[in-house]
Amino acid sequence: MPANQKTTIRFMKQVDNQSAEALIQCVEREFREGVKRFRILVSSPGGFVDPGLSVFNYLKGIPVEEIETVNFGSVDSIAAVIFCAGTKRISVPNARFIIHDISRNTSQPLNLSETTLVEWVEGLRIDRQNIAKVIAETCKKEIEEIQKLMRGGAVLGSVAAQDLGLVTQIDQKIVEDGAKLITV
Repeated sequence: MPANQKTTIRFMKQVDNQSAEALIQCVEREFREGVKRFRILVSSPGGFVDPGLSVFNYLKGIPVEEIETVNFGSVDSIAAVIFCAGTKRISVPNARFIIHDISRNTSQPLNLSETTLVEWVEGLRIDRQNIAKVIAETCKKEIEEIQKLMRGGAVLGSVAAQDLGLVTQIDQKIVEDGAKLITV
């Protein structure tokens, strides 16, 4: 593969442990084969905070030349954090972003203690702070401004996301000619 060619990865899933692991493994496999430039196409309803932050941290921490992220539909909730991993963040003109506060779900009966409640509240506070920090640093805004946006909830089109600093470029083209395309 030519040194300057990008691998394009399409991620169109809910963010959970399984999808996050699949995306990380795909990037890792391509990286081991010498790929240093990635374009990650994202359209996701969001999902779980922990795997989303893990994907962001992994993409920011891997020693590559470039990671571009492209919103080709809807980048909601924690998927917006994954989108922030791009040094170049592209959106198609008719895309959507949702940024909102976080919550914790449970699928099993609860046996709550004061300690568990304190852990949950503190975990929510730290997760909100981490998400706000990622978005604030990406957009070059104050954390407090992003936390306010999260608490009120925001639905942004591509132009509004560009005005915020989340998007660096609006472009209809999502796959470059000759790109190696992988679906996760």
